[in-house]
Amino acid sequence: MPQFDPELVSRMRSALEDAMARVPSDVATVSTKAFLAECILKAAAQGHTSYADLVAAATDHIQALISMLP
Repeated sequence: MPQFDPELVSRMRSALEDAMARVPSDVATVSTKAFLAECILKAAAQGHTSYADLVAAATDHIQALISMLP
């Protein structure tokens, strides 16, 4: 498992909060947040560590996530 420095962890948290702010309130659940956090973690592990890249890693999946929900 990759190790992330505190600055990157902070950037990842901020990116997650920004991404969650873009999720419609009716689907903004703990599960949604966990899914988007996983997207951000995977992106960071692949070397995508800029704030914009991390936000995009999560927000690029919002529509797919919404379409999977009942």
